[in-house]
Amino acid sequence: MADLSAYTVRTDLALEARELASEARKSPEIPGVVSDIWEDGGMRITQIQVLNDEGAQAIGKMPGQYMTIEVPDLRKKDTQLQDRVATKFAQVFEQYLQKAGIGKDSKVLIVGLGNWNVTPDALGPLVVENILVTRHYFELMPGQVSPGYRPVSAVAPGVLGTTGIESSEIVEGIVEKSRPDLVIAVDALASRALERVNTTIQIADTGINPGSGIGNKRRGLTLETLGVPVIAIGVPTVVYASTIVNSCIDMMQHHFRTQTSNTHEILGMLDDLPEQERLSLVREVLNPLGHDLLVTPKEIDEFIEDIANIIASGLNAALHEAVDSANVAAYTH
Repeated sequence: MADLSAYTVRTDLALEARELASEARKSPEIPGVVSDIWEDGGMRITQIQVLNDEGAQAIGKMPGQYMTIEVPDLRKKDTQLQDRVATKFAQVFEQYLQKAGIGKDSKVLIVGLGNWNVTPDALGPLVVENILVTRHYFELMPGQVSPGYRPVSAVAPGVLGTTGIESSEIVEGIVEKSRPDLVIAVDALASRALERVNTTIQIADTGINPGSGIGNKRRGLTLETLGVPVIAIGVPTVVYASTIVNSCIDMMQHHFRTQTSNTHEILGMLDDLPEQERLSLVREVLNPLGHDLLVTPKEIDEFIEDIANIIASGLNAALHEAVDSANVAAYTH
């Protein structure tokens, strides 16, 4: 089979993969893929179910359920909105726990993937810092643990470049020794749209492949590799420069079409090229110059802290009944 990676937009979001497939087919209907979208107080929630191999091949995502919460106003640093997003995230995540058959006493391991020394990649370690870990209490003083808590452990295994060990190998060893009933993997993702960076949360019951959004093909964390269910949580923190340039050309094309019917005189050959071929052309220009960079907003330091706190507080509420899922403000700030 031909390698088409040079012609595809790199994205970790099932929502964007479905959008790309719909654009390519010129139809919102994709065989083997079912989606549902609704609004909830400034949050746009999209549920995508990839039902079979046909659907998986169509959008490039494993069969399973993907839930995306988009909140554009998160950039405004509205603490009340952050609290509502954390609460909604906790409610959605509880549904995933139920679907996976995770009981109130089941043991959970949270894995924060990424490099804590690189801000856009520090989401996983930052979430781990704010997780309410309790496994050691159950191990050392089980009779003194209050009702409403479950055994939760957390680890940030680092990245291959700093440890010399694949994250998957470290996690496999921990799972073998600690024997959790569920693994939750948190990772930074890549998006095709700047407006989704640091404003979107994806939950998937299919596991995770570290670095997949930026072209890495390494061993992932899945039910098959770990032997226990894996729920993946991700937030897009970066976009490829080539994707931004391609999107700008697309926006220019749409803008000029509102002004004139003869856009060919302005854009020339670019006006006739399909999006995937245009993206390939942009990459051919940028790659030899070393300019196909991974781009992140300049406010990434603040954004990454906020979104990590939202996810951590939502997980604390979903995993521990003693933490009130309707009021997680104390765990968010």
